[in-house]
Amino acid sequence: MSLPAAARPDDRDVLRAAVREVHARSGMAVVFAGPVQGRAMRIDEMVGGRTRYLHGLEVLSGAGLGGRVLSEGRPAGVEDYGRALDITHEYDGPVLAEGLRTVAAVPVLVGGQARAVLYAASREGGSVGDRVRDALARAAARMAGELAVRDEVDRRLALMATAPAGPPAAEDPARWEEVRAVHADLRLAAQATGDAALRERLLSACGRLAALGAAPDAPPAVRLSAREVDVLTQVALGCSNRETATRLSLRPETVKSYLGSAMTKLDAHSRLEAVVRARRFGLLP
Repeated sequence: MSLPAAARPDDRDVLRAAVREVHARSGMAVVFAGPVQGRAMRIDEMVGGRTRYLHGLEVLSGAGLGGRVLSEGRPAGVEDYGRALDITHEYDGPVLAEGLRTVAAVPVLVGGQARAVLYAASREGGSVGDRVRDALARAAARMAGELAVRDEVDRRLALMATAPAGPPAAEDPARWEEVRAVHADLRLAAQATGDAALRERLLSACGRLAALGAAPDAPPAVRLSAREVDVLTQVALGCSNRETATRLSLRPETVKSYLGSAMTKLDAHSRLEAVVRARRFGLLP
């Protein structure tokens, strides 16, 4: 079995969205961020800057405020950057040239590893308030969640792409069940992500997985809505209506309605028959 891997969306779009979110919510004049590569972070995104000194700046782990955040894996802030005693001052030149004084930073952690650092800064001295900390924390958490989903998609698709070729259903039922479990996980991830490009990538992968089980003499004869497929996917794993509702964040009666509609379209008289017919038509793996 071999699935063509769709290109991963550029993670800079998530970083850019986080910077804009913090700028809108924190009330701070300058917000910037960069991805982590090894033991360093490079500032790639910025809103509110007056100079270009910070663009492209590489911040090493342990150096400056961002480096401290990177090495410790926790948020930190300073009220007067140039006079702060609890950070090193390798980057005073570009920071002070931008006129920054109050600066806060937070790491974006995925699986305990820093993947980026977000900063919010002001050209006036003063303490870092709850509004700033909250804006940074929320944006970092949202970005971390999005990156985690993308990582899991890559992992799942890589596993499927390296799976042995050949018809899995008859020769290796366990491998076919893994295909179905991956399909279900990817559909759940598609519902969870707020990234439209990533959602399309996930659903495209789901379509390729579903097509693996289609009967050669039975092209798709019906069209199911995305939610009807979501419900059938969970039913195919043996989930009850209540379990399906919990997984899809729906009410049990809503699940029952989607399932009934899918059964009608598939001309099926039971849950099992609906799953079997959906697989034959290439709607489920």
